[in-house]
Amino acid sequence: MLLSHGGEPLPATESVARWTVEQVLSLAPDDASRKAGNKLAAAGHWSGTGFDGSGAVWGLCKGSGSKPYQTVVDTTGPAYTCSCPSRKFPCKHALGLLLLRASGDGSVPQGEPADWAAQWLTARRGRAEAKQAKQEAAASGEAAPGPADNAAARKRAERRAERVTAGALELEQRLTDLLRGGLATADRTGYALWEDTAARMVDAQAPGLAGRVRELGAIPGSGPGWPVRLLEECGLLHLLDTAWLGRERLPDPLAATVRTRVGLPMSAEGPPVRDHWLVLAQYDTPDGRLTTRRIWLYGRESGRTALLLSFGAMGRAPELALPVGVTIDAELTPYPGGGLRADLGRQFAPPAAAPGTPVPDTPPPGGSTAAALAAYGEALRGDPWLDAWPVTVRDVIPVPSEGGWQLADAEGASALPLCSAALSRPGLWKLVALSGGGPVTVFGELGHRGFDPFAAWDTGGTGGGDGSGSGDGSGAGSRSWSAEVTGGAVRLI
Repeated sequence: MLLSHGGEPLPATESVARWTVEQVLSLAPDDASRKAGNKLAAAGHWSGTGFDGSGAVWGLCKGSGSKPYQTVVDTTGPAYTCSCPSRKFPCKHALGLLLLRASGDGSVPQGEPADWAAQWLTARRGRAEAKQAKQEAAASGEAAPGPADNAAARKRAERRAERVTAGALELEQRLTDLLRGGLATADRTGYALWEDTAARMVDAQAPGLAGRVRELGAIPGSGPGWPVRLLEECGLLHLLDTAWLGRERLPDPLAATVRTRVGLPMSAEGPPVRDHWLVLAQYDTPDGRLTTRRIWLYGRESGRTALLLSFGAMGRAPELALPVGVTIDAELTPYPGGGLRADLGRQFAPPAAAPGTPVPDTPPPGGSTAAALAAYGEALRGDPWLDAWPVTVRDVIPVPSEGGWQLADAEGASALPLCSAALSRPGLWKLVALSGGGPVTVFGELGHRGFDPFAAWDTGGTGGGDGSGSGDGSGAGSRSWSAEVTGGAVRLI
């Protein structure tokens, strides 16, 4: 049975650039797939391979059975299909095929797709054309919902809001009881009481509240100083409850943020923004029930930073995957509220990492560590429940500190401590080696736990570290790396 997955294909007007080995490996759903894909990146495993100018790559891979696995990749999505039984996307066969193509040794010649590959490509592009026509019809009002549909949707939303309100009131009572009894006794109640409260929030259709309640239950076992952390999180949860109960009096952007934080579904509805978007980082966060993939983008012309979210149920990889370091000419539709989340819309050209497009290894403009802290503080004004905010800091040097590491301004005026998660990753030593004691530009997330670095550039040879950079896309004079976190494993690109 053929399995397929991925984004929308594009009509390519010119030959699609070959991905690098690093960009292929950035798509791996986990470290095991990465290692398995590397083992399959040899011509001896493959037959009937080929690629064409539209971005398609195909091949037959020897498997344990009598029939080889049929593997096809559309790099303009990207999207993948393989006849293997794997539930991972891309599977190890797709990774191995792309790595073989990336080697450029002639093992994957240019040609016309085999019949079995052309069948999938044709069907995929036909579905994309139909979807595009449907979206255009909806945008023009031809497929607008009728009054009856709008009324039914409004009633469903009202019923759900009533259930969320009941859940928020119950949670407020639970917090009141906790504070009345004293936080010091919270470690005696055990986790079961918190899990029961979280289940009640799920019943109230408020998954955002349920997730925060589960986090409260884990704090008493988090080590010394836990009562202070528990009080802080209780205060934030009380603030969220209060904001929901008084949402009619809030400004529209903050009200939208509150609805998102309690777990109500939101749709991207802002005006689309077309730009050349640089893929800065991609990492996964599993929680046992769901894997959330975060992809950070930076718009070259607009100067905007955007976040794409994709989700995968237990045992399945999230849907969207973009190679780190490429630039995509596409529209992004923002979500309401003050956050940076957006949906990836129409793409106007294949993902590119070649001359003639905005240079993929040029860093976004950055500022000082003080400016990064100010940006995070400003973001908290619009979303007090924010865990972290994307920032780019320039002219910083990684230096050891007591119990960890920090990014210090080259002038030594201030510094950002690295979060504990970053200290345990091999990416820290890659960053130190890249710096060599000199200033670098670093992109990552800054939050109350510290700074988590995802990508860094040595801009010493491209303009004196002003954060603007320049280059030809070959890596000369401007080296870059990024850290992808997948299920606790780290990939340096």
